[in-house]
Amino acid sequence: MSVEVPMWRALTGYRVLTLAYAIGLFLFAYGDYGRPAVGVAYLGALTAWTAWTFRAVSGAERCTAGFLVADVVMGVAGIALSPVADPGNAVGPTLPSIWVAGSVLGVALKGGWRWGGTAAVVVGVANFVEDGDYSGMMLHNVVLVCLAAITIGYVVEVARASERTLAKALRIEAATRERERLARDIHDSVLQVLAMVQRRGTEIGGEAAELGLLAGAQERALRALVGAAGPGAAEAAPPAEADLRALLAGAVGTGERVTFAGPGGPVLLPAAQVRELTAAVAAALDNVRRHAGETASAWILLEDEPDEVLVTVRDDGPGIPEGRLAAAEAEGRLGAALSIRGRLVELGGSAAWVSVPGQGTEVELRVPKGARV
Repeated sequence: MSVEVPMWRALTGYRVLTLAYAIGLFLFAYGDYGRPAVGVAYLGALTAWTAWTFRAVSGAERCTAGFLVADVVMGVAGIALSPVADPGNAVGPTLPSIWVAGSVLGVALKGGWRWGGTAAVVVGVANFVEDGDYSGMMLHNVVLVCLAAITIGYVVEVARASERTLAKALRIEAATRERERLARDIHDSVLQVLAMVQRRGTEIGGEAAELGLLAGAQERALRALVGAAGPGAAEAAPPAEADLRALLAGAVGTGERVTFAGPGGPVLLPAAQVRELTAAVAAALDNVRRHAGETASAWILLEDEPDEVLVTVRDDGPGIPEGRLAAAEAEGRLGAALSIRGRLVELGGSAAWVSVPGQGTEVELRVPKGARV
């Protein structure tokens, strides 16, 4: 709920209560007025105005500039009629009394501190003219109204700016998350491409068949890591939990130079979390094959710690030159940034690369237990 909403509600109540207060003061001092009929006529009109415009001060959308001007004029008119109703100056308060402050506060809520301060000055000048002797109490009341209008108007302006900034940040975050999700899906679609290459290579034969065999081996390795559990896995309902250890261990039997080490028992995590982790590991192994070569070896280490799960993917390739990852992201090659780091960030975890030229690369994937999925 916008911070303005309770302020407008409070203003609505303020106008009703201060109207009742002004009527009460008038009735209490009725006998002291020289022309009480003037007061009765004005307060009757003020009551009708307050009732008619009740919904106008329920929100910024309904509170138009024309209404605010008319509202201030209504208050100033009551101040100007006060000496007419009380020619002997026997009654202290003006006919609208503190109701007129509501008009000033409405301008401040709608237009900010500058317009609120301007309305307060207009009402203050009208009070000084009506008072005549420019008493210290009158000055005190006018200053209080000015300060209140400026303060509330400033708070509203800051709140509006903060809400706009928050809304923009939320839109940017939502758009970023959607772009990353789509980019990961595109990255994962390499599985379908590899399967098609294998199929077409077998049909064509010759050198294309060899290419198809290589594509098939890589497709099987990646598919094992992204969660295919058997012929009927696509039709089966996803389980509430999945064994990360069993899924990662499956990478060892794909014919790749991959070694797996992990706990002796299952490592159960939410299925969606396991799916994202295995996809990140698949992307890391794909980077090993593409950058370290087909003869490079890779090791997967799964550690089940009390508060988090740590998966380390290490290879014996040439390593990553310093600054290469940042340069790849700048060139638009976002495999590491989206398929690995992006997944871990969405799970509330992290991904870190440690690489020494000539000594291989190590990718550490950390996910806290109970992380969002």
